[in-house]
Amino acid sequence: MVFFITGGSRGIGAGIVRDLLTAGHDVAFTYATRADLAADLTAWAATHAPGRRCRAYALDVRDSSAVERVADAVLADFDTIDAAVLNAAINRMGLTISMSDEDWREVMDVNVTGAFYVCRQLLPAFLANRSGRFIHISSIAVYGMAGLAAYSASKAALCGFSASLSKEYGPKGITSNVLTLGFFDTDMSRELMPDKQKAFWYETCPAKRMGTAADVSQAVLYLASPGAAFVNGETLHLTGGLRWAP
Repeated sequence: MVFFITGGSRGIGAGIVRDLLTAGHDVAFTYATRADLAADLTAWAATHAPGRRCRAYALDVRDSSAVERVADAVLADFDTIDAAVLNAAINRMGLTISMSDEDWREVMDVNVTGAFYVCRQLLPAFLANRSGRFIHISSIAVYGMAGLAAYSASKAALCGFSASLSKEYGPKGITSNVLTLGFFDTDMSRELMPDKQKAFWYETCPAKRMGTAADVSQAVLYLASPGAAFVNGETLHLTGGLRWAP
C-alpha cells in the first residue's frame, strides 16, 4: 500500500512512518519546518527498509494551493495513494480568557482546515480507485482540557468532519475513521504535561503506562487493512482504558 502522512517528520508521525515502512508499505510524508528531521527519516528508510519507497515533502497544510501541489507531486511519484493519515497538528497553551485571535486561528487552521484541504484534494484519486482510507489522529482532549481550549475544539472538530466523510463517500468504497489518543510519550507531553497530570495518568489508567508510536501504527495498519473495510465513521480510543483527563 501507499500511505500519505501529514506531520510525519517527528514524534508519533515519524514512528508511524518507520513502522509502515518496516511492515512493507511505501510512504510519502510531509513536514512543516524540520527539513533536517525529514532527511534523517528518509536516510533511516534507505537503510532499514531498502525495498520500500519513502519521500518527504515540505508542506504548510494551511495553504490550500500548497496542498494541491504536494498531493499532485505524491501522486506523480507514487502513482496512487491508498490511505491518508491526518496527523499534522499544533498546540497553543492558554486559558480562554487570554488566548489571542492568532493562536486560536493557527490551531484551527493547522489541525482542522489543514485536514480538510488534504482530504478534499485526495478525494478525486480515492473516487477514481473506488477505495481509500482516511485516518484522523485526534485526542482525548475532545472531552475538554483546561488550558487547551483551541486544541480541544480542533480535535473534536475532526471527529465531526470524519463522520461526514464516512457518510458522503462510504458508498464509493472510501472509509474515514478517527484514532483518539490518550497521553503518549512524545516531546509535547514531556514538555507540556504537568507532573500532576502524569502522576494521575499512571495511577488511574488501567494500562499503567503512556502510549507509544507503535500503538498508533498498529491501529493505522488495521484501519487501512482489508479487515477494516466495514469499519467506517468510527472513533477508536487508544487510551489504555482511560477515556478522560483531569
